[in-house]
Amino acid sequence: MPITRFDPFRDLFALQNRMNSIFQNYSPGQGENDALASASFIPPVDIYENEHEVVLKLEVPGINKDDLDIRVENNTLTVRGERKFEKEEKEENFHRVERRYGSFYRSFTLPGTVDTEHLKADYENGVLRLRAEKRAEAKPRQIKVNVAGGKSVESAGHGKAEKTETAKTA
Repeated sequence: MPITRFDPFRDLFALQNRMNSIFQNYSPGQGENDALASASFIPPVDIYENEHEVVLKLEVPGINKDDLDIRVENNTLTVRGERKFEKEEKEENFHRVERRYGSFYRSFTLPGTVDTEHLKADYENGVLRLRAEKRAEAKPRQIKVNVAGGKSVESAGHGKAEKTETAKTA
């Protein structure tokens, strides 16, 4: 059975696009060029976290890295960009235009455990990868637990320690 990605807003965006196209078609003074250039899109994003960093991957193919604007303010990461319509082809020769053009804006609230001063951005093959390192105090660390009269025991991070002590017979 194939895995289908769940998108709760897919129908809402489809309805919004239909409504926008209706109003664009009936608004006076707006040509097809303006309608194609003004259509905005929302790039899909994957967000995951490991023990050292939080990673965001945005799909933004066809966008020049100079057309991307990435900012962090008060633990809010914003990514803006614009995909421009190529004017090389005449619009009347198109049979179908399904790719989205125009500007986009995405905003993400970063957790307080992230060091916003050391945010890294890489852009490769149409994927923008943003990496935010976790602060040192948020990273898991190993703590030694001393057992009275026995050997020390290593514990992984969260305060729960398993006591492994060998009984001595005297």
